[in-house]
Amino acid sequence: MHRLLFTLDPEAAHEFTLGLLALWSERGPLLEVPARLLRVEDPRLQVEAFGLRFPNPLGLAAGMDKDARALGAWWALGFGFAEVGTLTPRAQEGNPRPRLFRLVEDHALINRMGFNNQGAERAARRLKSFRERGLSFPLGVNLGKNRDTPLERAAEDYERALQVLEPYGDYFVLNVSSPNTPGLRTLQEGPFLDELLARLRPATRKPLLLKVAPDLTFEALDQAVELCLKHGLEGLVAVNTTLERPNLKSPLAKEAGGLSGRPLKERALEVLRHLSGVEGLTLVSVGGVEGPEDVWERLKLGARLVQVYTGFVYGGPLFPRRVLKGLLKLMEAEGVRSLKELWVPIR
Repeated sequence: MHRLLFTLDPEAAHEFTLGLLALWSERGPLLEVPARLLRVEDPRLQVEAFGLRFPNPLGLAAGMDKDARALGAWWALGFGFAEVGTLTPRAQEGNPRPRLFRLVEDHALINRMGFNNQGAERAARRLKSFRERGLSFPLGVNLGKNRDTPLERAAEDYERALQVLEPYGDYFVLNVSSPNTPGLRTLQEGPFLDELLARLRPATRKPLLLKVAPDLTFEALDQAVELCLKHGLEGLVAVNTTLERPNLKSPLAKEAGGLSGRPLKERALEVLRHLSGVEGLTLVSVGGVEGPEDVWERLKLGARLVQVYTGFVYGGPLFPRRVLKGLLKLMEAEGVRSLKELWVPIR
């Protein structure tokens, strides 16, 4: 099935797969048996981050399940948490198709989706329904602005979406770093970001994180860190997709949009190393994760959680199990009895 999906248009394959997973998710009893086979339940993998407990550190990154359609499936497949979105206050179509491209030679994707989603209210209903099922599964919610909202009113969009979704998410991520909404990355700049965080921090007591672009200079990244600390955010998600095209082989390399997957790995690690000394912010690493070695390296560099998107697309449904089993072997080889040994508590 996984190989057959690669014969389809990338977005058609995504929609087909998500549709199947959504149907599976709605049938609670049918989740239990596969979950017992697929999930790696081991106390050595448990993680605490920004006041939440995670069964393992491997999460599904935003973008895979924008509208919170398949939440039960992500739990059953073995992820330690999932992040839905990006969600905007109003539904929008996103950019014209084609807008998603597989760069198979590079083990990468390029997307210019443009925050296509069904809107915050519809996602809130799905999240509420999932919560009522009682599964203990941390959920993040990634927030953005509508394309037609001017930058000077962007904070209103983030606040409206947060108000609708706040009862149902465990943590929230402000996406100011997608390259596919015109002008959005301007919100990473000092004055815009300062205003945005000042408005949104009082809007929730739940953990609030900022997602940053890999294309920021370290100076700009440091400024973002200072503002996160100033306004009391709990963490950073590093990194989003990149506009750079580092040594790509695919003929699709010149397509516009954000690049993810293997070519992003080096920059994601550079950013993580730069941030590793920051105190007071929990780090969530994403970008170029393909196996247990990638997860282990990032955890040792100071990430508390690790997310995957493109690696899961290429790795298939058994990816979480393979990664977590491999992670346990790496821990055993280095004499680490529990992931909790890697970090001092972040308050």
